[in-house]
Amino acid sequence: MVEITPRSVPGRSGDQIGDIADIADLDLDRRQRTAVPEVVFAEGKTEDQTLRLLAAARRGEPDFPALATRCPDGVLHRARKAFAADQVIVDSIGRTVIVGALPSARGCVVVVTAGTSDLPVAHEAIATLQAVGAGHRLITDVGVAGLHRMLAHLDEMSAADCVIAIAGMEGTLPGVVSGLIRSPVVGVPTSVGYGVSAGGHVAAGTMLASCAPGLSVVNIDNGFGAAAHAVKIVRKVHGG
Repeated sequence: MVEITPRSVPGRSGDQIGDIADIADLDLDRRQRTAVPEVVFAEGKTEDQTLRLLAAARRGEPDFPALATRCPDGVLHRARKAFAADQVIVDSIGRTVIVGALPSARGCVVVVTAGTSDLPVAHEAIATLQAVGAGHRLITDVGVAGLHRMLAHLDEMSAADCVIAIAGMEGTLPGVVSGLIRSPVVGVPTSVGYGVSAGGHVAAGTMLASCAPGLSVVNIDNGFGAAAHAVKIVRKVHGG
């Protein structure tokens, strides 16, 4: 089991449980304020820091799972042993770790990708939805190069509380989806594509410049951010 060392802060009580010496001060009230808990962003952290922060998050909110995103291979390999007493879900595609039993799922967010290469971002979004208790449905490889594939899923997307549409290359898919359904659509540009795609900047520009009204856009490869936006919609519709 991962050991954590709370830091003593004069004049504070109660919230000290999330205050980890020399690492971070976890915002354990964020779930109550915003419907989206603080999540451990593992990129740039050591493996031990990430595991300690996951342990602190579990200790601080024992009724909810803790989530880490952008995990390196070492964290993915060590997580199950580090939290042997907990349910642990490791997703090597999305590079996520969930520690703790998943909450009951409410509502439905459809996550749709333009191509198979967009799956890492889709899986990051799905792990986030699972950790906060939002239902999901994944539809893959329905980009505009074969538009009929996406049209076959319009009824599913129209019935969803929110659609997360993920695309690289020129990033057209979210605008097309947003122009065909009433459900809110969150576009996620990905850093997938040949040279002129500029690491996702072309896809981001396409989505931001879309003439389909009502399309929201998050940052490049930000599956977590898209899921956080979708969760707020689900909570407004279904409560909780």
